[in-house]
Amino acid sequence: MRLTSRLVPVVFLAACNGPGPDYAQVFAGATGEWIDLTHAYGPSTIYWPTDTAGFRLTQLAYGPTDGGFFYSSYEFATAEHGGTHLDAPIHFAEGRRTTDQIPLSDLMGPAAVVDVSSRAHADYLVTVADLEAWEVAHGTLPDGGILLLRTGWGEKWSDRVDYLGTALIGPDAVPELHFPGLAPEAATWLVENRNLAAVGIDTPSIDYGQSEDFQSHVTLYSADLAGFENVANLERLPESGAFVVALPMKIEGGSGGPLRIVAFVPTGS
Repeated sequence: MRLTSRLVPVVFLAACNGPGPDYAQVFAGATGEWIDLTHAYGPSTIYWPTDTAGFRLTQLAYGPTDGGFFYSSYEFATAEHGGTHLDAPIHFAEGRRTTDQIPLSDLMGPAAVVDVSSRAHADYLVTVADLEAWEVAHGTLPDGGILLLRTGWGEKWSDRVDYLGTALIGPDAVPELHFPGLAPEAATWLVENRNLAAVGIDTPSIDYGQSEDFQSHVTLYSADLAGFENVANLERLPESGAFVVALPMKIEGGSGGPLRIVAFVPTGS
């Protein structure tokens, strides 16, 4: 959908609610397109292999009522870490922020899309050199920004085996996982040298599939950064110039949760 200037004030107020950078120039008079970066939840939603229950949607009511009106209602159940979802810092860092404690200012900001899809393979690690190459082209990663790593794996979402690297489920599947992730050295470089709000990726995990110690998770989340996993449609974003809004289900004390993440791409970006 195309954004018209009539919608700008609403978006602007949301972006400026709470502490953080002033993003007035992002939306002031801007036109552009909203891109949905979220996979829908349903029977085919991909979860970590040890979360075997998947997404459950149970119909409670559907149809005409005695009062003469139509009514539908469902209940759902899901693990926190499946589909397009948030990792709250506490997921891998004791004492860090839970899902409900993450401020809005850390869930929205300018997007930096580091695209390694042309060279990524099933065990690829996004390196410091990849991040520095983005900066050569676009300038320093933005303060308060959201780094999105495009490996190309999001385009494999419809094929669970291709996406995860294995058809197994349960604990036996974990050693067989193969998909790209962020190198621990690159996570350390980001924490020590840049001031991001969050890091997202189009794979099931910030760490690559063969990780055994999840050090990229530990490093980023110990610094209270948020993580977004299984992000969709990154091929539709420019490497620079988009603005991301990522709003998770606000679960009190949670370590993550389902995430609706979208990006605004101004005309000409």
